[in-house]
Amino acid sequence: MRYWEPGTYYALGDVVEFEGHRYKIIQAHTSQSDWTPPYTPALWGRMDDHDGGGERHEGREHHHRESESEKRHDYMPPTQSGLPSGEGVNVHHEERQKHWYDLDDHRKKELEIGGGLAAGAALLAGGYMAFKAHEKNEDEKKAQTWSLQNWMHDAEARTAQYRQFGPRGPATWIINRGKNIPKSAITVGKEHSWDLYICRAFYDGGIQVGKASDAFKKGAVIGYKHEEIHLDTYEILVGDINGLRWVDVHGRLNVQSLGYTPVEGGRESDGTPLYIAEAPHKGAVHPGKASEKLDGAYIPYDGGEKCVKEYRVLCYA
Repeated sequence: MRYWEPGTYYALGDVVEFEGHRYKIIQAHTSQSDWTPPYTPALWGRMDDHDGGGERHEGREHHHRESESEKRHDYMPPTQSGLPSGEGVNVHHEERQKHWYDLDDHRKKELEIGGGLAAGAALLAGGYMAFKAHEKNEDEKKAQTWSLQNWMHDAEARTAQYRQFGPRGPATWIINRGKNIPKSAITVGKEHSWDLYICRAFYDGGIQVGKASDAFKKGAVIGYKHEEIHLDTYEILVGDINGLRWVDVHGRLNVQSLGYTPVEGGRESDGTPLYIAEAPHKGAVHPGKASEKLDGAYIPYDGGEKCVKEYRVLCYA
């Protein structure tokens, strides 16, 4: 049995052992020291430990003492063909740029049966709150799962590039999990005694901009339809503030009048670009979002969202 190691390229079909459990690759990648299989469900699927396919390295008593964080990632999405998740279908880069509804019915069925939705399903099973399930029909859920895993795939690739080659400019989005904030994360301000950073994450078909802090219960908070959404898997903006500048805005944003190029933020589910804002509220300056369709900057706060008319947008200097 091959043991998982950092700094190793793993291709589709590879199986490794880590901490006495076996995992099968979902997305090909080069491993990182903090991308261990239990904590990267977008990359690895947990296999059945009882199928005789490998030596066990823990006793029965230890198995029953698994931590809750390990149990969250045990899910292997079932497929109609019985294939393990991630087998039977390859998803090409160009295809990932398409919306689920733009795929023909035959291709959608291939993706469903062959495990092409496995990474997104694993994220959902691991506790990622991508949408409100009771508000979606089955096809909408598949569309959201497809979009979620494509966002994660792009984010993981961008992060791997950053870690291998370093920053390509003053601002880069990289994947982060939980409350461990990278040292290079761009600080916006303080609320009480904790620092606030800029984050974004997939939710309900879009990529929403919000705020991160080691004081938050999961690490990141985004605002959406007047609600706060707490997430522990998100992208955080890292870089050098000396290559950036905050530009004053009042009311609805007009990108052409900024005089500078705004840093990439996110997008609404309809494709409307979202930009990175900072806005004062209750004695602190909070990260949030702005767009040419919003009346001001929207920041997640106190279980909902606040609209602030006087704010600033992050641009390249």
